[in-house]
Amino acid sequence: MSGSYQRTQKDIAMLKGKTALVTGSTSGIGLGIAKSLAEQGARLVINGFGDKDAALAEVRAIASAHGARVAYSGADMSRPDDIVAMVRDAERDFGTVDVLVNNAGIQHVALVEDFPPERWDAIIAINLNSAFHTLRAALPGMKARGYGRVINIASAHGLVASAQKSAYVAAKHGLVGLTKAVALECATTPVTVNAICPGWVLTPLVQKQIDARAAASGSSVAQEAVKLLGEKQPSLQFTTPEELGALAVFLCSPAAQNVRGVAWAVDGGWTAQ
Repeated sequence: MSGSYQRTQKDIAMLKGKTALVTGSTSGIGLGIAKSLAEQGARLVINGFGDKDAALAEVRAIASAHGARVAYSGADMSRPDDIVAMVRDAERDFGTVDVLVNNAGIQHVALVEDFPPERWDAIIAINLNSAFHTLRAALPGMKARGYGRVINIASAHGLVASAQKSAYVAAKHGLVGLTKAVALECATTPVTVNAICPGWVLTPLVQKQIDARAAASGSSVAQEAVKLLGEKQPSLQFTTPEELGALAVFLCSPAAQNVRGVAWAVDGGWTAQ
């Protein structure tokens, strides 16, 4: 029993002594990934405009079990100077940025001829440009230290399109392309760069969408959830933030050292159609 317990503790501490920076991590997918990395002993820098106090409490409760620290950055991911300062602050406070998860994102739905230009610019800035700015700031340190894991949270919409989501689709396709290009640039280094492409994930925002559909249609929440999934996701099952966190942990592991430039779909068969 004691041997089994020791092996479990060793596995849990895979990222002990390493620092992870997760953008857009005060809720949903980003928070799920941050918690999974904290379970592996990583020091964390979280970022976002959501309920930072609640997010910090959740991540700190996990990280404290491993003696790891957690910090918050309020960097505006549409502002390059804020982004670079966030990376530099993390390096100064924790010594390194070893794992970078680019998750920050926003959405707006409209026909392209009705799309407000300012919304287009904001989506491209936060969903795509921010990843460029974190990468250019963090990569030199990763290469110099001989370890780095970059995980870009793209989307099924980085692989296929949907109507009325032109800016989001353009940004996520761009993020997949950026992932591949930088992975090639890092191919002979100890830094890997990959993308995760989720389909429908059951986050608080998606739950609100389902609730609204149910209220409008008079159907049950369960019925509307199945209808929503049935439009795109053949498994009729939501992906969870915890599942995406487990994949992120794998991509940080030694087993994934030769996984490079992958756009890993976690979409219940969405893009297999």
